[in-house]
Amino acid sequence: MTTVSGDGNSTVSVHGLGYVGLPTAALFANNGHTVYGIDTQPDKLERLRTEGADFRESDLNDYVDRVLGTDALHLRERPIESDYHLICVPTPFDHERGAADLSYVQAAAEGIASKLRPDDTVIVESTVPPGTTANVVGETLERNGGLLRETFNLAFCPETVLPGSILDELRNNDRIVGGLDDEATAAAHDLFTGVINGDVHTAPDAATAEFAKLAQNTHRDANIAIANELAKVARDHGVVPRPAFELANEHPRVDILHPGPGVGGHCLPVDPLYLGEHSDHVDLIERARAVNDGMVDYVWDLLEDGLGDLAKTQVAVFGLAYKGNVADTRNSPAKRFIEAVDEPTAKVATDGGESTIDVRVHDPHVDEAGVELWSESAALDGADAVVFMTDHDEFTELNPDTVAERMDDNVVVDARGLTDESWHEAGLDVRRL
Repeated sequence: MTTVSGDGNSTVSVHGLGYVGLPTAALFANNGHTVYGIDTQPDKLERLRTEGADFRESDLNDYVDRVLGTDALHLRERPIESDYHLICVPTPFDHERGAADLSYVQAAAEGIASKLRPDDTVIVESTVPPGTTANVVGETLERNGGLLRETFNLAFCPETVLPGSILDELRNNDRIVGGLDDEATAAAHDLFTGVINGDVHTAPDAATAEFAKLAQNTHRDANIAIANELAKVARDHGVVPRPAFELANEHPRVDILHPGPGVGGHCLPVDPLYLGEHSDHVDLIERARAVNDGMVDYVWDLLEDGLGDLAKTQVAVFGLAYKGNVADTRNSPAKRFIEAVDEPTAKVATDGGESTIDVRVHDPHVDEAGVELWSESAALDGADAVVFMTDHDEFTELNPDTVAERMDDNVVVDARGLTDESWHEAGLDVRRL
């Protein structure tokens, strides 16, 4: 089978214009390809045409807007014939079924099938369980199109971008490609080699590339879980965790990560779960997931231990995003912590009735519909406790003396390691992970 060159004269369709798909479309459009951005949501396409990109990264917005509305990047609701088709749609985890929801991937493949020509290349970028490229996408393309599997290229190349650094990582990170055969691997390799500065590593097949992406995030999740469990054990022994970890890391073969309130975003809380769909050997992986998800409850325990009586207390939660200096709140531990306040266990009996805790959330990066956010001063004024759930740079600049003056009580729960001895010297009761 002949392969299409990865030079800038190829046509590329990107299916799904979310936080990965739209930058990916701009990447190829800015490198000389004719790109078709495909999305089934007409409102999204209209907003892009009239308002441009709306990421929290100005350089990324400029990069996308540079090609929007030009002959380099065309926005469409329906698929079109292209040399390359990149699938960049969501793959949420269905907790009821205990499996990845591949309906968006299947729908994209069905749309591509009617436009697929011999020697075209389809590349899955969405994170999926091993075997999905061959068994779901491949079968869908063959079943809904008029071509046999042997007549087109099919490969997997996972995205690796991080919110807050999307453009830099999109252009500079290494990539992994794996096809259903050598020709498909070569086609995907050539395409990405032409647009990124990092290396493009080839896997022996698509399933290996799919597994490698999941292994990366599972490794990170498990190592964070070790740090979190050690942090809890350290407190049981009266040891402050972070200084102990720094000493342990003096060993050349030890690298304990920072503990925290759990993990968020789309990848770490979800990707490890995909490995359990066709395997019964995920005991440690599942335990690591449980440890990290349970850290929200542990932060709550630290708060309750500090305040004692929670009735009629005001708690300032600093940080709603899942990580520092971004606006992304997907699967955020902070959101789960705040939601826990509304659970029956968070209600405290007072004078024969019930009183919920007054929670005031401050996050200088987040602007999210449906979430009431407070200014820094309004959140602190009269607070009985402050809980740091996100490590934004702005929080490291807080003056502990000013914080102490504004608060009614003096409890600080630091789940991100933002405080130092000066907070104790200001008279604050700091409970630090």
